[in-house]
Amino acid sequence: MSSKEPIVVVKDLYKSFKLPHEQHSGIKQRIINIFKGVKGYETQRVLNDISFEIKKGEFFGIVGRNGCGKSTLLKILAGIYVPDKGIVQINGSLTPFIELGVGFNPELTGRENVFLNGALLGFSRSEMEAMYDAIVEFAELKKFMDQKLKNYSSGMQVRLAFSIAIRANTPILLIDEVLAVGDSEFQSKCYVEFRKMKEEGRTIIFVTHDMSAVERFCDRVLVLQSGKIKGIYSPGKAAAIYQRMNVSKQPDDKKDTLSNSRRWGTDDVRVDKVTICDGADCVGSTDNIVDQGEDLFIRIKLKNKSNPKKVVVGLAFKDIYGVNMSGPNSKGIPLDSSTDIEFKIPKLSFVPGMYVLTVAIFDMNTEVEYDHIEEAARFSVVNDGIEQYGKIALFGKWRQF
Repeated sequence: MSSKEPIVVVKDLYKSFKLPHEQHSGIKQRIINIFKGVKGYETQRVLNDISFEIKKGEFFGIVGRNGCGKSTLLKILAGIYVPDKGIVQINGSLTPFIELGVGFNPELTGRENVFLNGALLGFSRSEMEAMYDAIVEFAELKKFMDQKLKNYSSGMQVRLAFSIAIRANTPILLIDEVLAVGDSEFQSKCYVEFRKMKEEGRTIIFVTHDMSAVERFCDRVLVLQSGKIKGIYSPGKAAAIYQRMNVSKQPDDKKDTLSNSRRWGTDDVRVDKVTICDGADCVGSTDNIVDQGEDLFIRIKLKNKSNPKKVVVGLAFKDIYGVNMSGPNSKGIPLDSSTDIEFKIPKLSFVPGMYVLTVAIFDMNTEVEYDHIEEAARFSVVNDGIEQYGKIALFGKWRQF
C-alpha cells in the first residue's frame, strides 16, 4: 500500500441502538402492543453521518464529551459493532486496546492468564514463553503472577493486559481510555510505548479525555459532538474546542447568584452581583468563559444597607484544587460602596482550566469584614490551543542575538 493511501476510511457511517422502555409481562401483552402500534423501545442515534480518513503512520485522536459516540466509533472500527449503514475500510490488521483483559479468567493465576490472553492474540506457546519475562517486568507484577486474577486490583489487571497487548505486532492500534485506572508512573511507561509505536510508523487511533496526551502525541484530532463530527483539527485547536465543550453551563435563573455560596460578615455593605467577562462591554460573556491573554473584568455590584462607606475590596483566585493563584486587594485606593466596582486584569495569564473567585468587602482599615463570599463566581479559561505547562503563562518572547 502506498504511504499516500489512507489506511482507514470511514464514509457516511450511521449507528443507532434500541433502548427498551418497558418490560412485557408476556406474549399476550406483546401481541396486544403490536396491534396497538405501541413500541416498547426508543431508537437512539449514536453516530450520524461520520466520514473521515486516517493516513498510514498517523497518530489520530478522537475526543468529545461522554456519550458523544467515541467508544461506539472505536468498536465499529474494531469490528465489535456493525454499523446501520456506511463504509468502514481497514487496510491492514489491527489490535484493539478497547477493553483490556477481555478473555481473562479470574479463577486462573496471572501466569496462566498471560498464556491465555496471548493465545487470543494469536501467539503460540513458545512465543509467549519467550515474551513472558518482559511482560511481567513491564507490568511490575512479578510477586503476584502465581495469585489468582480475582485477587488483583483493577489497576493490576490493566497493567497486565496492556503489557500483553503491546506485544501484538499489527500496523494499526485502537486505544480507548483504558489507562485511566493506572497510576501516573505506569501511564508514563505506556506513553513511552506509544511514542515507540509512532516512531515505528504504526497507525494509532486514540480516544481519550487527556488533552495533554492529545497535544503530545496526536497529529490530527477528530472532535465528536452529539454523534456528529464537529471537525478535524490540529491537537492544540482540538484541545481548546474540547475545553469549551466541557465548561459547565448554568441555567439562566442561577447565573450570577450568590445564594449557594458560603458567606459571612456584618452585612453593612453587601455584594449583590458578581460578573466576569473578557470584554470591556461584557457583551455576550454570561457563560463565564474567558480567553487567556485577553483583558479580564471583574464587576461587583454592591448593596449598601446603611450610610455610604469607603471600602476595601479583596479578591482571591483559586484553581479547582484550592491552589491560591492570586489575592489582589484595593487597600490604599478609596472605593465608594454606593457605586459598582470593577477590577481589570490586563492580558489574563492563567493557563486553561476552571477557577473560583472569592470576594470580600472590608472597612478602610481592613478590621471589619462587611461581606465575605467563598466561591462568589466560577469561570473557565480557554486558549487558542498553544501547549502550556504550570499555572500561569508568562507571555515571554524568544529571540536570538
